[in-house]
Order: sequence, then C-alpha cells, then structure tokens
Amino acid sequence: MRFGVLGPLAVWTDGGTPVAVPGRKVRALLADLLVHEGRAVPADRLLHDIWGDEAPPSGHATLAAKVSQLRRVLEDAEPGGRALVVSGPAGYALRTEPDAVDARRFAALAARARTAEPPAAATLLAEALELWRGPALADFADAPFAAGTVAHLAEQRLVAQEDAAEARLALGEHAPLAGELAVLVAEHPLRERLRGLALRALYGAGRQSEALASYQDLRARLADELGLDPSPALVALHRAILARDPALDPPTRAAARRPGNLPAARTELVGRDSAVADVAKLLSADRLVTLTGPGGVGKTRLALATAAASGAPDGAWLVELAPTGRPGDPDVLDSLADAVLAALDVRVTGVQGQAGPLVRLTDALRERELLLVLDNCEHVVAHAADLVDRVLRAAPGLRVLATSREPLALAGEVVWNVPPLDVPEPGTTDPELVATSSAVRLFVARAAAAATGFRLDAETAAPVAVLCRRLDGIPLALELAATRVRALGVDGVVARLDDRFRLLAAGHRGAPPRQQTLQAMIDWSWDLLTPPEQMLLRRLAVHADGATADAAAAVSADDDLPAGDVADLLARLVDRSLVEVVPGPPRRFRLLESVAEYSLGRLRAAGEADALRRRHADHYTGLAERLAAGLHGPQHPHRLRLLDAEVANLRAALAACADAPERALRLVAALAWYWVLRGRLDEAHRALGAALALDGPAPAGLRATVVAWRAGTALLLGDPDGPAAHAAAVRTLDTVTDPVARARAQWFLADTGATGDLPGAAGLFDRALDTSRACGDAWTEGAAHLGRARLAHVRGDHAGLEREAGRAAEIFQGLGDRWGQLQATCWLGALAELAADHERAAALHREGLRWCEELGLLPEVASRLAWLGWIAMQAGDQVQAVAHAERALTLAGEQGFRDGQLFARIVLGYAARKDGRLHEAALHLDEALDNTPRCEDVAVHLPMVLSELAYVTELRGDPARAARLHGDAYDLAQKIAAPRDSVQALEGMACALAAAGAAEGAATLLGAAAAARDTAQLPLSPAEHTDVGRATAAVHATLDDATLAAALTRGRRLTPDEARAEAARALPA
Repeated sequence: MRFGVLGPLAVWTDGGTPVAVPGRKVRALLADLLVHEGRAVPADRLLHDIWGDEAPPSGHATLAAKVSQLRRVLEDAEPGGRALVVSGPAGYALRTEPDAVDARRFAALAARARTAEPPAAATLLAEALELWRGPALADFADAPFAAGTVAHLAEQRLVAQEDAAEARLALGEHAPLAGELAVLVAEHPLRERLRGLALRALYGAGRQSEALASYQDLRARLADELGLDPSPALVALHRAILARDPALDPPTRAAARRPGNLPAARTELVGRDSAVADVAKLLSADRLVTLTGPGGVGKTRLALATAAASGAPDGAWLVELAPTGRPGDPDVLDSLADAVLAALDVRVTGVQGQAGPLVRLTDALRERELLLVLDNCEHVVAHAADLVDRVLRAAPGLRVLATSREPLALAGEVVWNVPPLDVPEPGTTDPELVATSSAVRLFVARAAAAATGFRLDAETAAPVAVLCRRLDGIPLALELAATRVRALGVDGVVARLDDRFRLLAAGHRGAPPRQQTLQAMIDWSWDLLTPPEQMLLRRLAVHADGATADAAAAVSADDDLPAGDVADLLARLVDRSLVEVVPGPPRRFRLLESVAEYSLGRLRAAGEADALRRRHADHYTGLAERLAAGLHGPQHPHRLRLLDAEVANLRAALAACADAPERALRLVAALAWYWVLRGRLDEAHRALGAALALDGPAPAGLRATVVAWRAGTALLLGDPDGPAAHAAAVRTLDTVTDPVARARAQWFLADTGATGDLPGAAGLFDRALDTSRACGDAWTEGAAHLGRARLAHVRGDHAGLEREAGRAAEIFQGLGDRWGQLQATCWLGALAELAADHERAAALHREGLRWCEELGLLPEVASRLAWLGWIAMQAGDQVQAVAHAERALTLAGEQGFRDGQLFARIVLGYAARKDGRLHEAALHLDEALDNTPRCEDVAVHLPMVLSELAYVTELRGDPARAARLHGDAYDLAQKIAAPRDSVQALEGMACALAAAGAAEGAATLLGAAAAARDTAQLPLSPAEHTDVGRATAAVHATLDDATLAAALTRGRRLTPDEARAEAARALPA
C-alpha cells in the first residue's frame, strides 16, 4: 500500500489504483497515524484528536470499531493490508515501508539532492516536488493534531523549491525561473533567500529594472512590517546588480536550456552496476553504441541508467521509437526525425527554406554536445540507421546510445550484447551464497514488494535459486514471476513453471532458448488471467504508447466487457506486472514492449484487431475535436499538454483511416492548429496531405478547410509549390460551410501569406474579421486584428498599429487566451519601440517573455530575448544588448530556429558596430545575409542589414561603396514600403557623403531625412542619434552657417526619392 499526505489524504495500492477510505472519522484516524510516522499513538490521544471534547461515551469501543473499519479497507484493497495497522500497550500505529508514504519519499529525494551536482539535483528535486498534489493534508489542515506536521511539510516544500531554483540557476535557466519564482515571492514576500533567488533570475533573464524594483519592494516591506533592513547578502546582491557584475550572468552554454528529458527511475536498477560502467566507458570512446539482446533482457533500463550518469554538456535525451513507423506511415525517416525533434522540443515556427525535418534536426544538433538515446530501433532498423548516420556526420559533438534486437550495421558502431542477470550455480542453497546472484536480488526485491513479508531465508533460498536459473536471469520474466509469489508461494511458482516449460519444449523448439523462456513466462501469465483480464489485456495493445483509464474503457468496453469493470481489471493487470503505470496527470497505463507484442498476436487471433482499430480511431478523433476546441481560450496550456500525451495514439488513429476519408479529414482539421502551435509543421503538412489523398466521399467544406491549412503550412515550410497551393486554397474558401472554420481558414491563409503578398493578406484579414464578427468567433476576430497590426507595422502606420494591436489585446484578455495576449504584446512593444519609448517597449516584451516561458514556447523565448537586445541597443545599452542577443542566439540555435538566429545576429552586428568592433560586426551581418533566402520577395530585414553593413564599410574607410550600399538599402525599403528603413538609409547616405568630403550634399540628405522622420512620426533613438550626430558634426565643421542652413532647408523640400537621387549626384567621382 502507498499513502499520500502531500495534498489531500490519499491511499493507493502498490499498482497505483486509488483506494477510497469512507467516513470522516476513519480518514481522521488514518491521518493521525500517518502524522506520527509509525510511532504508537495512545488511544486517549486518538480519541481527543478525532472527536475533541465530544468523544462518545464508549470511546475506546468506538475507536476500536474505526480501527477495524480502516483495517478492512486496507485488506480489501491489498491482501495483507490489515497487518499494517498494529496495536499494543502503547496504542495504535501504522507500520509501512520507508518509501510507502509520499512525505518520506519527498524528504529522501530532497536529501539526496543536497549532495548532488546541479543537473542531478535539479532532476531529483523536480521528482520530489512532483509528489505534491496540493497543500499537505489539505482536508485536515484545521485539525490541531495535524498543524505541526502541515507547517513542517510546508516549510520543507518551500526549502526544496528554493534548492531547485538554486540548481536551475546553476544550469542557466534564469528566464523560465523568473516567471515561476514571481508566484512564490508573492506568497512569501519576506523570505529573503527566495527573494535573492528571484533577483538573480530576473537579472539573468535581462530584466534588471524589475530585479531592482523587487529589491526595493522587499526593503520597504521589511522596514514597514518588521523594522529591519535586508540581510548583508541581499545588500551585496543589490550592489552587484547595479554594477552589472559579470558573476551574475547565466552560464552561456546552459542559457535557457533544459538538461535533458530522461524519466525518473521508478524502481532500483538491480545487478547492472558493472554493465553501466562498461557501457559508459564505451560511450566515452565511441560515438555510437548499440545495446542488443532479446525482449525483456533490460536494454532500455540499462540505457537509461547509463545516460543518466553520462554528464553530457547539453544533456541526455530519450527518443522512444516504438510508437513510430506504424503501418500506413508514408515516410518513416521523416517520422523518426520528427520524433527526435519533438523529444528535443525543437519547433518549426516560420519559413525555414525548403529544408525537411531531417535537415532541421541536423541544424539543431550541429553545435550541441548531447547524448541521444534511441530506444526500440528494431522495427525501423534500416531507417534508424540512416537517421543516425546522417546526424553523426553533421554533429561532431553528438553521441548516440541505441537499443535494438539487432545492430544498426553502421561503420564505427560498437555493439554491446546485454546479458541476462547472473544466476546461482546449480545446487546452491545457502541463503548468503544465493543472495550474491543479481537475478536473485531482483526477484527478491520484486517479490517482497508484491507479497508483504516475503524474504530470502533457508526455506526459500533453494526454490528461488531454481526459479532464477529456470528463467535464465531475464529481468522481465523474473518480475512477472515475482507477482505470483503472494498467491502461489515460491514453491508453487516453480512447480507451475516446470509444467509450462514442458509444454513449451514441444511447441517452440525453433526459437532461441531465451526467447522460449520469455514466451513461456508470458504464456503462463496469460493463462493465469481470468477471461475478462485476458480480453482487456489484448485490447489494450491497440493503443500506441499507453492510454488513460477513460480511453482504455472507451475503446475496450462493449457488451462482453462492461465499462464499469475496466478500472478494476486494469488494477489487477498492474499488480501482475503486465501493465505499467506512467505517472500523470492524468495517470496512464502502458504495456511493456514484449507484452504488447504478445497481446497484439492474441488480439489478431481473437479476430478483434480490425474492430478495435476502428474503435480506437473513432475515440481519438472525437478526443482531438474536443481538446482542439479548448485551444482558443484559458484552457489552452492544459489542452496542449493533453494532446502532447496522446501524440502516438493520434498518429495511430490517422494511420487507421485509410478506408475512412471523412474521419481522416476531421482528425487532421482538429489537429492543424495544435501542430502549428507545437511547431510540428512537417508532420502537419504530411498528415494533411495524406488525408486529402484518400479516395472516398467527404463534405466539400471539410475538404476545403484541410486544403487551406495545408497550403498555409506549405508556405511556412518554404515549399516551392506553396504560393500556387495558397492561391488555390483561397478560391475554395467559400465552400467551407462552418463559419468558424471558414473564418479561421481565412485568417491562417492571410497570416501565412503576409510575407509575400501584403495586399492579398490585407483582404483576407478583412474577410476573416467580417466572418468572425458575423458568427461571434471572438478568437478569430482578435487574430485578424493581430494580422492587421502586423501590416500596419510594416507600413509604419503608428495609429493603425496602436488601434489594431490594442483591440487584439482587449479581445484576448477577455478570452483569457495567453497565445493571443502574447502576440498582442509583441506588436504593442513594436509600437513603443518605433516611438522611441524604450522603457515601455522593454516592459511589454518582458511581459511577453514571461508568457512564452509559461507556455513553453522556446522559439518565442528566443525571439523575445532578441527583441529585448534590439531595444537595449537602440537605447544605447550595448552591454545589455549583447547579453540578450547571445542568449537568444544560443537558444535559437538549439531550436534550429533560423529566424531567431538571424534576428540575434542582426542585434549582435549592430551592437558590435556601435562599440567599434567592426570586424565582429561584419561577421554577424554577413552571416545574416548568407542565411536570408534568395527569392523574388524582399525579406523585411534586408534593408536594415545592408544599411548597417554600409556603416561598417564607411568606418573602414570606403565611403563611396558605403553610399552605394545605403542606396541599395533605400531601394529595397521603398519596394516593401518600410518608411523607417528608408529614413535610416538616407541618414546613412548623409554619413557616407560627409566622410567622402561632400559636406553640402550630406547636409541636404540630413534635411530630407529629418523631414521624412517628421512625416512618418519616427523620433530618433539614442543609437540613431549617434550616427546622425556624427554626420551633423562633420557638416558643421565644414560649412558656414548660411550654406548649412540653405542645404538643410533645401533637403526638407525634397521627397525621399529626390533625396536619394541627390545623394547619387553629390557623391565624388
């Protein structure tokens, strides 16, 4: 049994099935016993704690009845459970295993973390804090007997949260921590260690002003409420923030990066210490190690243990390949690349050229030093080998640890065959000698967990030794056998196995011996199940990567298997180690690979496979539609996580729709926005195309909706056929009969087409706005206003930008939709930056950064950091600009996010030029140009990059070439109607003319640029003022006052195009 006090009082079986404890008094009794942690509690004390001053007249008899009720509940849930409640002269006690109470597990994990290095400490503390389900003993928080424990546990939790923050700061996770710690600081405003951690996180996230404001808040609170000053440590931290002490900067390599995604081990790895060391040694010398062996031998557990100890600078990342490459997958290699990208949390957010998922993956891995664990390669071994070969060639810092039943057969591969656990020598019966076997240690550990009181002694040593030899030391077989000890005893298990192996010898002679052993063990486990248990087990195999209890019931239940029985049957299958529980929320149930393979065979033999696949596809199509409806509002983050958990099942459902085109179209239409939000554009494009390619009847409007989303993703991916597909999709929009679907398709086509066709996008945004208003779809109305704000920004239309972005912010705030609010803050921040209100611009982008962190939008985090760098650069703070941009460049590189990398390099180029580091500036700007796609449409950043390169050229002593580059920048800016870039190009030409000795022409250009700024309402930023000031000082030093004034006045009368022509004439030959 397991008990929970870290939240409302809870009880579970060892298999994870919740146990209801009826009656407030019985629950209070259990809570009181748990509070005393195994110590005896006198009956009088229990009477007072539970009944207070209103104890019943026959108090001791009543208490004994409640104790009996509690014992009965525990016994009904788990045979032997009544023995946990003991009584004696000193009173009653609850005697449990040390890790059976979540509070003890929490304390043990937190203690281990205090002596661990930051990566391990962060993992341990995350696991510890996940045990909390709410305030400790929430349903008894007011009970006097619980008060001390509740306060103690709350303090432990807060200390663990502080320790976790400390570890994550050491890993460079300042940006996400800043938002998380703000909530804790609001709850505990006077806690100085917590406040210090929050200050460090804010500063490291580029939010210095907020860090300073938080310090002042604490200082005022301490003075007002306690009459105290901040501690010397906080005072020193405050001074360091003011001085921008480099010691406070986040570690560069770890900036905004998670250390990996390995799951926490739920049980101890027994008997594999030397194997872990051997494999780790191989990985230190070779870049590809493949663990081979039959199913059930423990390849995955060994790989995870080795990876956890690897210490790879950029972390160890698990990719589970079992759900990929299922029947119907049109492109297995791309699916594998998508699986790796998803595990690394790399997302596609915009035009990436014509690169597919494999190219994006190699880009994301190229500069990283990480360990990739590819688990279960055998069913896609050829494609997995192709993938591994390509990524290892592209990424010199990458190492791969694969598990497979056969090698990948690549050059340089080191194959390590995973042996079974060692077993006792024949005839060994001495308990001490038997216990030296690793197979015995594993069996005894699992048997003791299944059967309270089981231990290895003189009576059990001999049969245990026989059993471990009989099962060849195969871990999965040992674990399955251990679950039967409680019912049969170890002698009974051995006897039953002997019968089973005699049958096997006649029927499976052609199979390898160890495969025969595992087959026999699963066969035997199957035969011991009741018919309903067998039915549920085989039907569970239709799920990919597990299912929730509700999904299991929805797909498996019918007249032969009532839905109400499924939860109890699941618990019994968990108890028998045929199904494993994956912690939630929500909790999931998954078959081990060998059991899943066996159960699928049973499903086919029962003639149920086709029917179950249809039921599975129907269920997950409906689930996708229900969850997708919540992606446009306050449930957005929660619904995203639920869909994330079902990715494998949703792919399997789509693969099962070959004969059901309407269901396929419904499914992909529901998932389209989810795929875009998660940056899985390649998967979206393939899945939408696959659904459209199916023959058969389907509503024209539904098909047109899918056509629209596929065309939009094609443009985002840079597909050369994208523009034609986009135009065709626009022509079919009127056939979409559902007005909400039509409005969202109109918006998506406008948003994705805005880069290349601004007038067409404007018209589509207007149509989306009209359609959404007519049908009451507030979300799309807000999104249409966002699109119009984007176009206003390109045009330099301040009033339009303010109106559209403000209306979008208002709508999305009313809806509680964080994605929409995030986009609105971006454009409001852009408006503030255009108006040179850098303080407001930075505040808005910092607010957006917090939302990006909360939503886990890592590419957007990189974009916001780059924006903050740009704003700092414009404000004249080049140190802060470089800090933000370098963090943005690192994160964007890890994400393979080229737009983010490009923006960060532009900021670094500008900042380097402002600081006089011309060579470095040229490197960054040339890199930005090299990574700009060559196409007919002008990239919006191209004019500014050319102008900045022109400044570098001028300062290097070539003003004539600089003037020509500024002229090219001006021509491009005019082509895309970007007034700010046009003005900056004119100012750049003025600088070049002044440097070339054409002072009068420079003054004329300065006058023309000033007039254009006035017209466009573009005040000079401090950074821009420096360049204009340089040219102004040069012409003042050369021209007399009258000539200067005349040139400036003449320039103000010129149009920008006339001024550009004037510059060409004024340039000395």
